[in-house]
Amino acid sequence: MHAFPKRWSRLLLCVLALSLAACSDDDGGGDSTLPDVETRIDAAGGVTFLVDGRETLSTAGASPEMRSFDQDIRFVVGQWDFERTNDVRRALSRVVEIRESADGAEIDFAADDGPERATLIVSHPDPGRTSLLRLVAASGSPDSLALPVRCDADSGFHGFGAQYGKTDQRGEAFRLFVSEQGIGRDPALPTLPLNGGPHTTYFPMPYFVDPRGFGALVRTAQLVQVDLCKSDANVAWFEVVDGAPLEMLVFHGPTATDVIEQLGAEVGRPASPPDWAYDLWIGAQAGTTQTTLGAGSAAIRAEVEALRDADIPVGVLWVQDWSGIRVNFDGGSGVQYRWEVDDVLYPDLAELIGELHAEGLRFLAYANPFIDRDRGFRFYPEMDAAGYLIRNRDGESYDFLAPNGMSSLPDFTNPGAREYVRDALRDMVLDFGIDGWMADFGEWAPTDAVYFDGSDPIARHNLYPVDWLSMSREAMDAARPNGDWVVFARAGFTGVHRHSMIHWIGDQETDWSTTDGLPTVVPALLNLGLSGIPYVTHDIAGFSGTLAPPSTKELFQRWTELGAFTPIMRTHEGARKQLNWSWEKDDETTEHFRRFARIHALLKSEILSLAESAAERSTPILRHLMLEFPDDARSRAIADQFMLGESLLVAPVVTEGATSRTVYLPPGTWFHVWTGDVYEGGRDTDVAAPIGSPPVFSLGRDRTDLRAIE
Repeated sequence: MHAFPKRWSRLLLCVLALSLAACSDDDGGGDSTLPDVETRIDAAGGVTFLVDGRETLSTAGASPEMRSFDQDIRFVVGQWDFERTNDVRRALSRVVEIRESADGAEIDFAADDGPERATLIVSHPDPGRTSLLRLVAASGSPDSLALPVRCDADSGFHGFGAQYGKTDQRGEAFRLFVSEQGIGRDPALPTLPLNGGPHTTYFPMPYFVDPRGFGALVRTAQLVQVDLCKSDANVAWFEVVDGAPLEMLVFHGPTATDVIEQLGAEVGRPASPPDWAYDLWIGAQAGTTQTTLGAGSAAIRAEVEALRDADIPVGVLWVQDWSGIRVNFDGGSGVQYRWEVDDVLYPDLAELIGELHAEGLRFLAYANPFIDRDRGFRFYPEMDAAGYLIRNRDGESYDFLAPNGMSSLPDFTNPGAREYVRDALRDMVLDFGIDGWMADFGEWAPTDAVYFDGSDPIARHNLYPVDWLSMSREAMDAARPNGDWVVFARAGFTGVHRHSMIHWIGDQETDWSTTDGLPTVVPALLNLGLSGIPYVTHDIAGFSGTLAPPSTKELFQRWTELGAFTPIMRTHEGARKQLNWSWEKDDETTEHFRRFARIHALLKSEILSLAESAAERSTPILRHLMLEFPDDARSRAIADQFMLGESLLVAPVVTEGATSRTVYLPPGTWFHVWTGDVYEGGRDTDVAAPIGSPPVFSLGRDRTDLRAIE
């Protein structure tokens, strides 16, 4: 057994620096609360980290593997399938040599009956906070490398970006690859062409946090496969489909909240939204196929007047059809894919936005990276001629079937293309006064595209939403360096954090389905928060409606109740505007919506305070219960409730027809927000939950202010 604690590194620094500062307990960083981290290496090469004497992440119990296989990739409408054949896995089970130093260790492995060799290097980039496991192939040409992590009885694997079914993925096996989420996501149907699967997601991330207070990030842009104690109940496998070194950065916590902060230090922290972003957003648009002059402007003005008449505290209008209307393949209303105004629908856009600004309202638009080939817009011919589009293997612009027809994508590895796109987005702000936009898509980059800088197309695919968001960030920083702007996106991958601001969880069906409807919202919001994205939102009441019927009154009201207690309360008219239910459909809905919009407005000061912590530490505004109750084992398994900050527990009703639900209250004294009744926690409680009274509890004090809202 080998062990080398953090204090050895300190001693070496003292000797080298001959400085008392280097010998202090705070590692020279001014933080005296850092845990003591010790690394143990057993005779089989298993690495175990101990944080203040407590065992945390460990590779003990299994050996690293080198794998070879043939892989076939299929692409259909924004989703990918990877099929392997001739799959050979070589366990590196023989330890050749272990070399230790004050800074880390190197462990040489070899296969028992083959030439494969690899070295596992242990180092400590930020002693006390992070350690790095780096697996390097020393011989052979593997198609992938795989590193085991031990599964203990209490192991948990939360995070992985936007995941929709639950938060703890233990017992699951899936790939992490940027993709369309899928429509319906019915497990009884094939994944392709539209359905998706339980783990297809716009925003995957090879990262997890264990509720016991540690976590890890696999540092790669390549395809990652995880098997979280499914094939072997004792081992979680992290496989990078690449022959390059596998790097796993381990976060030592010692709490889950600390892990999220340490993740933010590695991948970046999203830009903090301006105060007005926490006002109510209303999705508004012409929403039909008409092209009457000024129809869009008239619709927006009418919406504002109706909201004022109803005394609804709106702050933001977001208008996705500012660039024009297009009919979706399913008959719904889509938008034109360009970065210019439709001057028939909105002939006076700058004047309209000026009117809204004068009334204290903000205007958000829509943009995505598709470059439409066939509709006569100027962008494709200009970018094609300049060589600014991704290329196919014949050296021509790469065209493919996108939601709007044949399109291409900008090649963001080309500096000229970056400048072209950045300037086009910036001009949206300078020419019209637009305050930001939905930065949609980013998931469709082909896996066989040829890039200006020679990038590996698989890695570039995963990084494409990072590049796309960086364009929005650069455009807005140029147009409004004071930060008075909002961009919200759905796609992401590791590192998008430093370019993004708000993320929404994508396109849910307008229904109650557990695979793609309202019940998937809370798990996705929680997982994004655990993955370092604190500013989150969702569509009230869903979007797609492709397989589901139009949204109903009950669905809209329940989704509204959830929206009021999330950071950004935002409606979407959905793909079928004329058929979906909305806030003005009848007086009862209007009254319900007004009340919960006012509740959200009352919570704004609390949300702003939470946003400050998010900006500094990446701490989620909307929190998994385990972050606030780390010693409560029951809280770790809850994925359909959340904490808004430290004291408000929200358990939304997500089942059609339900007028009650079971709520788990962690230890403590809880006040029912709507009745003032007192409950002692540490148990399940059946709570009445008629429409208008979703289960919301306050820890330690009665919230009469919320109860008083009418």
